[in-house]
Amino acid sequence: MSAVKRAAWEERPTVAGKATKGAAIVVIALLVLFPLYTIALTSLSSSETVNRVGGLVVWPGDGITFDAYEQMFRNPVVLRSLIVSLAITAVGTVVSVVVSVLGAYSLSRPGSFGHKTILFSVLMMFVVFPGLIPVYLWVSAIGLRDNYLAIILPMAVSAFNVVVLRAFFMSIPQELFDAARIDGAGEFRVLWQIVAPLSKAVISVVTLFYAVAYWNNWFNAFLYLDDTSKWPLALVLRTYVVESAPLPQASGLSNAPPTLAVKMAIVMIAIVPALIIYPFVQKHFKKGVIIGAVKG
Repeated sequence: MSAVKRAAWEERPTVAGKATKGAAIVVIALLVLFPLYTIALTSLSSSETVNRVGGLVVWPGDGITFDAYEQMFRNPVVLRSLIVSLAITAVGTVVSVVVSVLGAYSLSRPGSFGHKTILFSVLMMFVVFPGLIPVYLWVSAIGLRDNYLAIILPMAVSAFNVVVLRAFFMSIPQELFDAARIDGAGEFRVLWQIVAPLSKAVISVVTLFYAVAYWNNWFNAFLYLDDTSKWPLALVLRTYVVESAPLPQASGLSNAPPTLAVKMAIVMIAIVPALIIYPFVQKHFKKGVIIGAVKG
């Protein structure tokens, strides 16, 4: 009796296949890490090194200096914008996660109030968006111009995150809900004591999505915040790095670092928080996103 032929993906990988995959991973890693390396090294380079290279520094020539970071943290514009971004990200993420979890849980329970209508409205957000002008007029009409709520409320709920959460909640066995209700548990208790502990992975991923969105959002601040003292770090990054606007000089520094080093220091300050947070939720990505998007 002849052996059944297995599919190609079920066969053991060959030596050549392993080598090719390893080489591809190394190349992709270099393409990702090399730009970050040059940005970090340029921000730590002296003015002589940057001027001699004439651009981003690839090899440390005259040693490492923290003059650019010293100026950034002593500069009231950058320091204030960093605090603003941290506050907006923290408050906005909490609001978005709470609203998304509550909405997804209600949509995952058949027979809830307005279930079909609300679910249809959420799904329509994938293809129909009110547009920039209606949102701008709405924010202005309710008096949120020059208010931090103008940054949080328009992006408080993501239809994609709600759908992912809902799919994951629907994959939880119905017997757990029935047992909890027999014991007299209400909806909020079921959500807090049963659904939330079982959904830590997907909630962690959604939290990261919201946090990164708030941290990198500069467009809403550009539209609604007229007071420059209220600008978040992302808008300061765009103004002083992308548009090369003059950055107010910090007092007390005898040797100002080069302009390019200052720009790269601002970039590093903007991307480091995301790099710190990501490893803590990276392990949840497969379980949270893939399972949450497929099941249900």
